[in-house]
Order: sequence, then C-alpha cells, then structure tokens
Amino acid sequence: MAPESPAPAHPHPPAAPARRLLPLVLPAIAVGIVCALILLGVSLLAERLQDVLWETLPDALGVGRFSSLWMIVMLTATGLAVGLVLRAVPGHGGPDPATTGLVDAPMRPGVVPGLLLVTVLALAGGVSLGPENPITAANIALAYWLGRRAAPGAPAELWVALAAAGTIGALFGTPIAAALILSESLASQPGPGAFWDRLFAPLAAGTAGALTMSLIAEPSFDLSLPAYAGPHWGDLLSALLIASAGALLGMVAVYAFPVAHRAFHALRYPVLALTAGGLVLGLLGALGGHLTLFKGLDEVKEIAADPDGWSAGEFAVMAVVKMAALVIAATCGFRGGRIFPAVFAGVALGLCAHALVDAVPPALAVSCAVLGVLLAVTRQGWVSLFTAAVLVSDASVLPLLCAATLPAWLLVTGRAQMQLDGEGKALR
Repeated sequence: MAPESPAPAHPHPPAAPARRLLPLVLPAIAVGIVCALILLGVSLLAERLQDVLWETLPDALGVGRFSSLWMIVMLTATGLAVGLVLRAVPGHGGPDPATTGLVDAPMRPGVVPGLLLVTVLALAGGVSLGPENPITAANIALAYWLGRRAAPGAPAELWVALAAAGTIGALFGTPIAAALILSESLASQPGPGAFWDRLFAPLAAGTAGALTMSLIAEPSFDLSLPAYAGPHWGDLLSALLIASAGALLGMVAVYAFPVAHRAFHALRYPVLALTAGGLVLGLLGALGGHLTLFKGLDEVKEIAADPDGWSAGEFAVMAVVKMAALVIAATCGFRGGRIFPAVFAGVALGLCAHALVDAVPPALAVSCAVLGVLLAVTRQGWVSLFTAAVLVSDASVLPLLCAATLPAWLLVTGRAQMQLDGEGKALR
C-alpha cells in the first residue's frame, strides 16, 4: 500500500487589513507634512520675488507696476531667465511639460532643484500657470527616492500615491481633493483589499498635508459671492447652458494646445521658445489687464469681490485671454499646472454670464462655468465638481452642478485632452 502523500501546507493567511494599514500611518503623515512644507516654501519664495519684480523694481525705475511696457518686458525677461536656467540645470527641468499630467511616474531626484527654481521664477514673473504640476512632480520624486531606501520592501507605487495625496491636500487645503483625484485612478487599478483600504494611506498623507498648510497659511477658496437663494426652474436652464459654454471654451484651448506646441517646437531652441512665449504672454497681459497674469488664485478673488465692477465684454476678454495665456505658457516650456488658471477663466466666464443676464445668480454662474472649463482641461469629473462647489461654499448649488455636469461631460468625453504624447499628438 502506497504511503499517503502529506497534506499540502497551507499558506499563511493574509494579515488582517488593520495590521497591514496601521504601519503606513506614520510614513503617510511624514510624507504629507514634508510635501506641504515644500509647497509652502516654494510659494513664499515666489511671493517675495514677485514683490521685488512687480513692486520694488518698477517703483525704483519710475515705471508703472502693471503698465503694458512693464508687463511685456517682465514676461519676456522671465521667459529668457527660465530658458537659461533650464539649459544649465541637471535634467533640464524634466520632460516637456506639455506631455505631463498632474500625477506622473517619478523623475530622478537630481532634476528636482532645477524644476523648483524655474517654478519659482515662473510664479513670480507672472506666468499664467499654477504650482500644482511641478510641485507634485518634485514631491513624488523625493518621496519615491527616499521611500525606496527607507523601506525597500514597500510597493513602489505607495510612495507615488502618498506624495501626490500630500501635495494635492496641501494645495486645496483639504484631503477630500486628494481622495477624489486619486479615486479615479485607484478605482481602475487591481490591488488587495477594499477600495478604502487602498485609499487609507493616501488619505492620511492628504490629511497631514492639508492640516499643515491650513495651520500655517490658512488657505481659502471661498470667493464670498452673494449667497445663492436656492434652485429654481430657470436656474436649471442657466446651469446647463453656462457649464456647456465653459466646456466649449475649454475645448477651444484643448484643440489649440498641439498647434501652439508645434509652433514653439519649430523654433528648435528652448531658450528661444521660452523667450518668445514670454513675449506673447506679456502682450496678452497688456490686452487682458494685469488680473490675467500669475496663477490666478489671488486675482480671481479680486474680480469675484465685485461681480458688477466690470462689463460682460471685459469679463469675456479676461476669460479668453487667460485661456490663451494658459495654452501659450504650457506649450512654450514653462513648468506649471493648469487648474488654477482654468479656475480664473471659469470665474470670469461665469461673471460674464451674470453681467449679460442679471437674473442669473453669480454663485450659480461662476460654479457652473468653472465646472465646464475644468472638465475640459483636466478631464477629471470629481475634482471639477469639488472645485466648483468649494468656490461658492453653498451645498444648495450641488444638485444643479450635478445636472450641469451631464451636457458638459458629453461635450468633452472621448475628445482630445490638454496633454500630448511624445510625438506631440493630443491624448484621448
């Protein structure tokens, strides 16, 4: 009689979710805090340099701070300076910014100092881009490099998620923004455990980043617009039309994106392309006014503080100029993000709608226009809805925003995106 074969050894049961997740809390908090501090440091340095370039220097020269001449000279000089720095620093500031998104694969840590330096120059010089893309890329690179050395057994993608969440949480002042952005990518990725298990550590990092920024800088996105009185049947039609108009404005910029990129790429030399781009940005600033310069976060509060302070035509010019400046800045080689400039364009478009039809509440018009523009520019539904709602801080507008998302999303889905592949063609 043949001997009985030994019973197969049972593999060790997987650790309980809590035992897997608890060790991630401290690394997540540390990453979130460091990401917020890097964002804060870059922002403060850019603000100090901005004061010198746009106040101290023109006052010393006896030139108007935001005269057309100074805007053209300053933006052109910024393009030249950024181009020269990119040519000199290791890694040349990373890949072509027209080909990058908000969360990408880690770059080499040696690229980070140069990337942060040109980001400071662009923010201070008045370029119409936000800090979100380069700061997120820098934080991902540092977290990945340090994390892989401190805990080589941890999944590589963990450090990317923690750094992205920490930075986004700090940028928006709330971990909800980080959770919403990451949920769109995490939901489609296979992995062990429930969806909230995979979101646990990034949410901790986002919370740490948001709390750090809130305790130090107290950021606020509330535009303090007149309170929304509540939905009416007429508001539904307004919401659908304004969000669709915002999506169309954003899609015009999206389709102009590869055309502008080819034009600057034809100049062959990055320094020349950035200098030419800076000149065009200066001319656009002279056309749209100084409020269309910079990333737009402070400027958008200024125009929202007085919804009746400009005519519909002036608001329309601001919206178009800001979107054009966003396209030029992102395609000629400046490093920066597209969310904050797109928000400014959406707010200006919404205030234009309110100026055209006074019966349309400014809070509704602004939130719907921002929603449409962001859907076209980012192609991320949750963050577009969240940003539009946060700007007005009124839950009663949410049902109309959800309704307005439907036609706006139909206009943008499946079409070209504001990001190019390695051959200069728009992603879809």
